[in-house]
Amino acid sequence: MIKIFYRQGSEIVSGQSITEFAAIGKENVLWIDLLNPTGEEKRAVESFIGTEIQSRAQAEEIESSSRFQEENGVVFGNTSYLSPTADEMAMEPLSFILADNLLITLHENPIRSISSIQMKIQARPELFPGGFSIFVEIVDRRVDLDADIIELIAKDASQFSRRINQQEDISEEFLLDINQLQENAMLVRENIIDKQRLVSNIFKSKSCPMDPSIREDLGVILQDIASLINHINFTFERLEYLQDTVLGIINLDQNKIMKIFTFISLLLMPATLIASFYGMNVNLPFAERPWAWIAIALLMLCLIFALLFLFRRRKML
Repeated sequence: MIKIFYRQGSEIVSGQSITEFAAIGKENVLWIDLLNPTGEEKRAVESFIGTEIQSRAQAEEIESSSRFQEENGVVFGNTSYLSPTADEMAMEPLSFILADNLLITLHENPIRSISSIQMKIQARPELFPGGFSIFVEIVDRRVDLDADIIELIAKDASQFSRRINQQEDISEEFLLDINQLQENAMLVRENIIDKQRLVSNIFKSKSCPMDPSIREDLGVILQDIASLINHINFTFERLEYLQDTVLGIINLDQNKIMKIFTFISLLLMPATLIASFYGMNVNLPFAERPWAWIAIALLMLCLIFALLFLFRRRKML
């Protein structure tokens, strides 16, 4: 699917057919959005802009040299959009091409923020003089969404902290929930750093002649990204602290259980020793007396209470 946004007088209109390229001048086109395009659509766009479009495999490569490239005045940038699901983060690769103030975006699945920007540029065409302004709007909207995701992670971390303070349901499952939240925080941090690298490279690029206002907006976005990185780093460190606290509580509970079993074994040890002596098939003092079993039971109880008193006196319980 292809959407072409081009200027027609004072308005920005859209088209959804590659046949419209023949009637549109390249200088009037602001944005070409490719959503899971066919081979014919990609070839038509490549012919229109005069450069090759990256494949999905190239867009998903993690090397920094593949995330940002400049060739003959054309800038290629790759990043990913994150969206929270039930437990994990879904990642959607998104490619940018900037050529002569014309923006091309390429993605395989619909992205809600992209759709909302498409409606905005047609409603407020005066705010978008060229492709660079649309790129800034897309990145700025994405940074705002990343801030919302970080706030959700920080909110979950605060809820986990309250559960720990109130000792509610501290178990291995709770520890796994904290670990999953850590994984999400790491993924968000990597994604934000990836955007920081992309915006920083475009900001410093000599192949992108941009207005001072656009450069200023990119500078503000870089500052916002830096603050988000600090925030997610703090949240990740907090999650590490919570994880260590939960591990400590679980270990203390296990130690208490082992302490109880050990204490019971020590209490019964003298009684067991006496019972084993009188259980032997030999003659022992008072063994033949009818009240011997009462005396032996009382002796066992006395030894148990004596050990209990000794442990309490030494504060070992």
